[in-house]
Amino acid sequence: MERSHISLESLLSKVDSFNKGVMDRMDNYKQLIFGTKPKWTVILTVTACGASALVLLLKWFGHQQSWKKIQKAKVRREKSLQRAEHAVCQFNESHPETDTSLILSLSLAELSKQLKDGTLTPQAVFHSYMEKTLEVNRRLNCCTEVLLESWDQLEDVDSHKDGLLYGVPVSIKENIGYKGHDSTCGVICKLDLPATGDSVLVEVLKRQGAIPFVKTNVPQGLQNFDCGNPIYGLTLNPHNPQKTSGGSSGGEGALIGGGGSVLGLGSDIGGSIRIPSSFCGICGFKPTANRLSLRGASSCIRGQKSVLSSLGPMARDVDSLALCMQALLCDHMFRLDPTVPPIPFNQQVYQSSKPLRIGYYENDGYAMPSPSMGRALRETKALLEKAGHTLVSFSPPRLIYAMHELVVRGLLGDGCTTLLSHLKGGPVDPCLRDQIIPYSLPRTVKKILSILLKPIFPRISASLDSLRGVGSVQDLWRHHADVEDYIHEVIAEWRRCELDVLLCPMVGPAYIHNYPGQLTSTLTYTIIYNLLNFPAGVVPVSTVTAEDEEELRHYKGNYGDLWDRLYKKAVTGGEGLPVAVQCVALPWQDELCLRFMREVEMLVREDKK
Repeated sequence: MERSHISLESLLSKVDSFNKGVMDRMDNYKQLIFGTKPKWTVILTVTACGASALVLLLKWFGHQQSWKKIQKAKVRREKSLQRAEHAVCQFNESHPETDTSLILSLSLAELSKQLKDGTLTPQAVFHSYMEKTLEVNRRLNCCTEVLLESWDQLEDVDSHKDGLLYGVPVSIKENIGYKGHDSTCGVICKLDLPATGDSVLVEVLKRQGAIPFVKTNVPQGLQNFDCGNPIYGLTLNPHNPQKTSGGSSGGEGALIGGGGSVLGLGSDIGGSIRIPSSFCGICGFKPTANRLSLRGASSCIRGQKSVLSSLGPMARDVDSLALCMQALLCDHMFRLDPTVPPIPFNQQVYQSSKPLRIGYYENDGYAMPSPSMGRALRETKALLEKAGHTLVSFSPPRLIYAMHELVVRGLLGDGCTTLLSHLKGGPVDPCLRDQIIPYSLPRTVKKILSILLKPIFPRISASLDSLRGVGSVQDLWRHHADVEDYIHEVIAEWRRCELDVLLCPMVGPAYIHNYPGQLTSTLTYTIIYNLLNFPAGVVPVSTVTAEDEEELRHYKGNYGDLWDRLYKKAVTGGEGLPVAVQCVALPWQDELCLRFMREVEMLVREDKK
């Protein structure tokens, strides 16, 4: 996606046109000649013309600087890809015996075992995955930069042979800090600001013998579940290039779903791990916030505390997610970041097989699931009941209130000012353009539009009002108290139903490009668990069928409004795309959530035999 820039000739033409307009409007020419106008009018006219020229020149200069930064980043990426290609060719020539297909077919557990017993070498695994990553990136545009330092780490990897991830290549989301490399979040103002050190999780990965080898693409500003930005372009879905890979960890989803990585790290503030995992047909896990350190991860809304973000793993199966969590939850991470509770991974809970009492819901009352989403949940529920688990109907209380008054008003509590400030000085990506139009409106205009739209589109009206944010520090404190009260209200309902875990629909199937920015309404299924700070994960269980597509033709939604109509268009044409379900547990019961995910995965796998 090329970024167009303004030429100097075009700019000067605009200046001249503007100046002529000013002169015409003030009707000064004749009057100045005959001296009928006072001298101060002449001064004001000249000043206005000069000011307009200066403003346009400054804008032109800013756009030129942004364009140069973007080109520099693209050249840097291209050079890293070329050097990686050259290194892979050299390795293949000197090691023709390497069975790349076998290596790529192994699960993380199998790969790790063969690396530890010496059946496979870290060099063979690394170059096999690097070669596959380059091939996937050519098709999907999912990588922002190859981490060339990974070759240096490869030479020294045997010093970490006792690590749980010894020799495993790991991809990382672009906003996760790696020394000497940018973490731009897809915005131009963060270019050319390389990290001065590794983020905590990158340090821990290296200590555990893993080799971070590539950074992956994100949507501009991260607050979007498409995957395009003006720096690195648009990432495609590995199953259908007309569909998005999801976001904001969309590069990870595409790379892992395309077979180019066995394990990746993403971040999640509204579904940013879970949505790409769902769209790309892989597993993803959002832990309880602060179970894993966030130190060194970049954000465009840092300081926002109403809706919490988490870093978490993405992989092809649940055991891989669990192994990653086990590796990260170690003494080294607890020493590097003492603000993280020193709770190691509970293997006993993860491996438990006791029957579970499982809450479920198919429709949250806000965004009606697509036919394939609903079917996937019903089929999974039936498999769980057949396996001896107890399923109990559950409804998240006051979800509409929570979405508007707690999620939107809290997440964008400053009236969207901080996010918008990160988008200045450059183009806005098409995937984000529609989304930020209401963000940019003055607070009063948002309120007026909200009042006018209320009788016609009540959901859109309430959302517009919430985009005004909170009005004062006092209101912010009250908002934080309301969030706390709501969390305990949901937990009380959970306890009343005596639940162990919760099964719910997962956003999907993958949307057509540029629709996510118009459909933040469908995030209720994911972002509610960021608000609640409940661990949540995604497991693919099915694919869209021709019958699902036929049923979609009659989809009306819960409200029959503009958002429901847009959603129907966004997911149309999804036959064959993966469909997932979401598994949820209470805060700090991450291992129980993963255990539930593994149960779902195992039952679905057995059912397909």
